[in-house]
Amino acid sequence: MKRHLTQVNDWMTQNPITITSNASLAQAYDLMQEQGVRRLIVADREFLGIVTLSDILRAMPLREETSDRETRLLMTTRKVRDVMTYDPVTIDPEDTIQEAAERMLEYEVSGLPVLDGERVVGIITESDIFRLVVESWAEESVPD
Repeated sequence: MKRHLTQVNDWMTQNPITITSNASLAQAYDLMQEQGVRRLIVADREFLGIVTLSDILRAMPLREETSDRETRLLMTTRKVRDVMTYDPVTIDPEDTIQEAAERMLEYEVSGLPVLDGERVVGIITESDIFRLVVESWAEESVPD
């Protein structure tokens, strides 16, 4: 099988949205909604990890008797550091998209922070890889 050699840095989202570990879950949720993203890089001066919308939703009560007000109160008191993934699986910007996809499959994650050394330079997600696939297929289907 042919390996895909396109690099992560060609398809990643540069300068991903970040939040501090001390921010509330409400702040993280609101930022995700405002920016239209499902994951945030967590950094307190240096990269710590990642928090996803799923992390936040898992931390919220699912009981029917819990009011929206009570849920919002819980979201304002709990912190990102309480639910985030510390030291997540990452990828290098020069690694290939295939390596990124394989890593996502192996570790069952939908996005990878892209690190150049210790510095976060982007994030690559399943959506980015789907975009590559769609664009590649579109190019292949164009008659000469």
